[in-house]
Amino acid sequence: MQRALRTLLQRIDDEMEQTESWTGRRRLAPEVRDAMAAVPREAFVPDQHRGSAYDNRPLPIGHGQTISQPYIVAIMVELLDPRPEHVMLEIGTGCGYAAAVLAQVVARVETVEVVPSLAQAARERLARLGYLNITVHEGDGYAGWPDEAPYDGVVVTAAAPDIPPALIEQLAPGGRMVIPIGEPYEAQELVVVEKDPLGGTTERTVLPVAFVPLVGG
Repeated sequence: MQRALRTLLQRIDDEMEQTESWTGRRRLAPEVRDAMAAVPREAFVPDQHRGSAYDNRPLPIGHGQTISQPYIVAIMVELLDPRPEHVMLEIGTGCGYAAAVLAQVVARVETVEVVPSLAQAARERLARLGYLNITVHEGDGYAGWPDEAPYDGVVVTAAAPDIPPALIEQLAPGGRMVIPIGEPYEAQELVVVEKDPLGGTTERTVLPVAFVPLVGG
């Protein structure tokens, strides 16, 4: 697994360089790269796919959902500009992999999953692996999770046709949201939303992507 992990990290490094003209980031921040190295991706994939756990591609996890491509997880975390004191909201827990990566670099992660069985499995998996700063909630991601708002950052791991207003409301002034926007199985773009101190927002398109649709709304 260590050899496969080293190969994956090199492929992420290569892809960062190849996409610099889109993302503006030539390499991952050291703490984000270290987080990618620290999380055991094989613990988050179904048994039949463990041999492919360190391939740089998405893998099915059931219920029509996937564990995202590692490079995409890395660049989404990178674009949040996470800091150790941050509290983040993730929409679309899935198997919990992206939340685990994010939890390595911030104080706390609140994550929301609409599929009850996925939420419960992720909750149990993350607890078993010792991720005590992640709380998994079952709910509609379009509504976010207002109980712990505002958040320093919001990351959405499924594509929505538009940015859900509730997620903008729950983003703290000075915060960032990273979200794929587009119709299911059509052209989608990864978008970074920044909220200024007065509550206004700006958006910029970063990268063409392909995500499963955000369920709910």
